[in-house]
Amino acid sequence: MDSKASTTTAPLLNQQNRINPPSKPKQKDFLNHLEAYLAKRDGVDKLLKISRYATKIVLASSALPETLPLTQRLKSFESSVGISRKAFRLGKFVQDVNALRSSKSKLDSNQELVLALIAYGGEGLYFFVEQFVWLVKSGLIDKKHSRNLQKISAWAEFIGYAGSISLKFRDLSRISEDERCVKSSIEIAIMRGNGCEEEKEKLTKVCEKKMMKRLSVVQDSADALMALADIRDGGGPFLGPLSISLAGMLSALISTHKNWVSC
Repeated sequence: MDSKASTTTAPLLNQQNRINPPSKPKQKDFLNHLEAYLAKRDGVDKLLKISRYATKIVLASSALPETLPLTQRLKSFESSVGISRKAFRLGKFVQDVNALRSSKSKLDSNQELVLALIAYGGEGLYFFVEQFVWLVKSGLIDKKHSRNLQKISAWAEFIGYAGSISLKFRDLSRISEDERCVKSSIEIAIMRGNGCEEEKEKLTKVCEKKMMKRLSVVQDSADALMALADIRDGGGPFLGPLSISLAGMLSALISTHKNWVSC
């Protein structure tokens, strides 16, 4: 019976396919597809970042004598991890191109558009130049270009974080306004004796979003401090090796937490 049913329905299906041919699967946007592929390396990059700055903290604290063989090994390890991280971020500037493309429809004003250009443009330029810094450190490009490339990279990173922090403070203002509205709805519901479980659940999500955004501001501030240290070659208050290493560890831990929560 099954074979008979299949033989009778087959011509009908063929006829329907001729009239309405099956649609082809929608082709993915190349840049979005490339970003998704590159993003898979973020977890490894963050673990490398933690190990690198943990090593830098040990070295900057002078806990180990310079003459100790372990000290030299830690310096070599820290340098190798730094180069490895640059290799892991090859092509990462694509995510900033995509972020800028997708943010145009979400921005409320020209001022926010300018901030987005500064944030994503600065970070994108930083990741792009870092590819050449990696080529210098790996020996493919002459080391005479190293200082200029690192300065361009540091300035681009610093400017990008300045724009990013400004945008996130605007986001925090909107989230705080949403939080006040939800709290007001809960108070009204309680006064009327109505249930407000849905509003309470919404408030929890808003508070979590607010906390994550605050952590992002702290992370960006720590990264901006490190970029400033690169610009000033470590000179200035709060730009010493230990302070910068602690800032790097703070940024790494926050970034790892955010990635872990989003998985």
